[in-house]
Amino acid sequence: MNYREALDYIHGTKKFGSKLGLDNVRELLRLLGNPHNDLKFIHVAGTNGKGSTSSFIANILIEGGYKVGLFTSPYLEIFNERMKINNIDISDESLAKITCKVKEKVEEMLKKGMNHPTEFEIVTAIAMQYYKEENVDFVVLEVGLGGRYDSTNVIEDSLASVITTISMDHTDILGDTIGKIAYEKAGIIKNNGLVISYPQEKEAQEVIADVAEKNNARVTIVPTERLEIIETTEFGSRFNFGYKDIRMTNLEIQLIGAHQTYNAVTALTTILALKEEEIISITEEAIKKGLKDTKWSGRLEVLNRKPTFLIDGAHNIQGIQALKKTLKEIFNYDKLILGVAILADKDVDHMIEELTPIADKIVVTEANIFRAMKAEELATKIRKYNESITIESNIEKAVQKTFDMASENDIIVFSGSLYLIGDVRTIVNNMK
Repeated sequence: MNYREALDYIHGTKKFGSKLGLDNVRELLRLLGNPHNDLKFIHVAGTNGKGSTSSFIANILIEGGYKVGLFTSPYLEIFNERMKINNIDISDESLAKITCKVKEKVEEMLKKGMNHPTEFEIVTAIAMQYYKEENVDFVVLEVGLGGRYDSTNVIEDSLASVITTISMDHTDILGDTIGKIAYEKAGIIKNNGLVISYPQEKEAQEVIADVAEKNNARVTIVPTERLEIIETTEFGSRFNFGYKDIRMTNLEIQLIGAHQTYNAVTALTTILALKEEEIISITEEAIKKGLKDTKWSGRLEVLNRKPTFLIDGAHNIQGIQALKKTLKEIFNYDKLILGVAILADKDVDHMIEELTPIADKIVVTEANIFRAMKAEELATKIRKYNESITIESNIEKAVQKTFDMASENDIIVFSGSLYLIGDVRTIVNNMK
């Protein structure tokens, strides 16, 4: 099996859908020899900020001298991004070799009459086998969807269960209240484990506390009241932070937006709690450098200047509000030209109500995924709030149209779906 064949096999399993539950992935990993049982995990769940927080944690640990696996989803441009070790994507050769091994075990399952594993279950198994073979010190493991029945929750123990901000998303699967969604996210909490939680809405925080108590787990709430933001610009932020008797000053991050400072201190609280438990040994210098060097593609990422071209993966109301706030408070521009595509199963109406009125011109397009809302349908909804619309379902042509509309003092923003901005990122970078 070569790399292309491996990708064809992985993506070919999409037809088996997306099923929450652990029986299939548990059996698949058992047949592989339970590679996950030999790994140490920092497990990260939440609605927004999972990827950024995971990346901050991984980068700090890397600067501390550790060999760190990072598992995230979805990918933006190439599949290999989903599995990294010390910020290097899995090689084509390793992916092909391990996928072949996993495929053999899937065939064994089918011979026993078991259900075919889903794409995410197969990807999770590939990652576990890869990190085991590469003998990493830690794996920072981002949940795919929810937590309780997500394939990543096949792990029996974690060094820390990290829960970032919780808001309404995937309500058709996770529940229609903050409490129900929090219960699914809190499903990653392990017996006698350590929990790091961003300060949540009261209902969500009570659910997390209750689940932690039942599992005899210790909860640390990120002390955001001890965050002092010094400055936030279109090049990043500088801030001070305190945790217990520790005070750290002049911390810097490259990720744009005040909300990223909150993701950074969630990661920092996790690192300091693990250090307090004597699980890791790390210097303040390594922590500062890890924070400063962290990059996370597709999240308020500037791809071009004059005009400024910004992509952001906001795909729910909380993410859209953070994008809108950042545009208002940080960037200076003459006109805002918005490129937008949203998946049909998202909270489309509230997202466009929040974002589209502030745009001077809008190019409506479609993400390359079956769940994407058709451009014409999305445009009809947007017209309630903004009539300056151009419809272009082809993403490459949509990008070009936004450039054609823009002067050098304008800002172009593409947002609404991670599945959109990955293609946009490739297109813009190829134009340079």
